Amino acid sequence: MGNYLVAMEAAWLVRDVEEIDDAIGVAVSEAGKRLNSEDMDYVEVEVGATGCPACGEPFDSAFIAADTALVGLALEMEVFNADSEEHASRIAKSEVGGALRDVPLSVVEVVEVPDDE
Repeated sequence: MGNYLVAMEAAWLVRDVEEIDDAIGVAVSEAGKRLNSEDMDYVEVEVGATGCPACGEPFDSAFIAADTALVGLALEMEVFNADSEEHASRIAKSEVGGALRDVPLSVVEVVEVPDDE
């Protein structure tokens, strides 16, 4: 059994917004509130990054059209005593998915964390 750091991405919809920074703030705040209401303050929430197709430099994952934004959020949590990377992935997706119902969620990376013994 091992401990794993699981990174996920979520697609968050924000309505009635005109500025990217406002959309990002609302998305991170709303996701944080939902997770904290489920006592899941151990899940880290921040805006995701997307690579520029021309130069490869990362920029905030947010897009606005018709005063509606799609914000890509990066979520991380540590899973303890999982049997494998796949098991840790399923546990994390189930935990976070339960708190963020109706929010598209996918696992992007799973890294084993060495024990501190």
